[in-house]
Amino acid sequence: MNHEEEPRPRPAAGAFMIIGIIIVWAVLIASVSDIVTSWPALVQFVFYMVAGIIWILPLRPILRWSETGRWRADPPQP
Repeated sequence: MNHEEEPRPRPAAGAFMIIGIIIVWAVLIASVSDIVTSWPALVQFVFYMVAGIIWILPLRPILRWSETGRWRADPPQP
C-alpha cells in the first residue's frame, strides 16, 4: 500500500515569505539609491555589501518555522 504524504503548507508559506522579504528589501534599497549615489565610491561599496547581507538574517527563523513549526530553536539540553 503506497501512502503518499500530503503536501504541507508551511514550506510553501515559508518560500513566499522569503520571496516577500527579498522584494521588500530590494524596493527599500532601490528607493535610497539616489541618496547613496552621492556618497564616495568606497562608502557606496560598503553600504551595498552590508545591505546585500542583512536581508539574509530573517531567513533562519523562517526556514526553521517552515520545517518544524517553531520560530525559535530548542534551548540546549544540559
